[in-house]
Amino acid sequence: MSLWLEPLSGFGVGLLVGLTGVGGGSLMTPLLTLLLGYAAPVAVGTDLAFAAITKSFGTVAHRSHGHVQWHIVRRLTLGALPAALVTILFLKRLGGIDESTLHVIKLTIAASVLLTVLSLLFRARLLAALRAHPNWQLTGRAQAIATVVVGALIGALVTISSIGAGAVGATLILMLYPQLKPAEVAGTDIAYAVPLTAIAALGHIWLETVHWALLGSLLIGSLPGIWLGAKLTRHLPERIVRGALAATLTLAAVKLVG
Repeated sequence: MSLWLEPLSGFGVGLLVGLTGVGGGSLMTPLLTLLLGYAAPVAVGTDLAFAAITKSFGTVAHRSHGHVQWHIVRRLTLGALPAALVTILFLKRLGGIDESTLHVIKLTIAASVLLTVLSLLFRARLLAALRAHPNWQLTGRAQAIATVVVGALIGALVTISSIGAGAVGATLILMLYPQLKPAEVAGTDIAYAVPLTAIAALGHIWLETVHWALLGSLLIGSLPGIWLGAKLTRHLPERIVRGALAATLTLAAVKLVG
């Protein structure tokens, strides 16, 4: 059954990513664990390798259009890459994934999914509040330090759960830099996620949690899904699609905790 479910899952996730720009890791990892029955560490490792490949193509496209704010990317990676390396070393030091560690990973995945849901539902309100109170916005050195800290937090979160670099990362970037255009937020978010997911994926290869056959099946399905989603985005209201995605992710998080 998994022979067709795996590329179909990749297609479904790719379709949502093409429609909304988010939902890759936050939907893929629960899907691999709940529907396809893969162990949480394997789902995380394989999804990170999947994200490193797909986001690389996205970065090339955004860079060609000048959508990447590289000074923000540098600040984020300054925090994210060391945090990812430390997290990988911590996981390796555990000497294997026992039941208690597996439980912690599942809880982290569920928490990351819920953070994604919150960022999908309340991003507009957060931005409206920031614009209404300009004195809340960080500037200068404080803004730079906060960006590095955000990068570190997301780096650790992504390495453990493979979730957080998309909707959560984009929301935090917008909160720190509300003057950015939507295309610049998307381009910057994807660009810093490439080295982060690549480092995290290499770490999971070292931990032997990447399933190469599964990765190939997901890529086969996701590429046409992303293309179709990008085409359909003109015809489907984004609010409805994001609402459906948020509901799906909430159910997945509840199932993971239960």
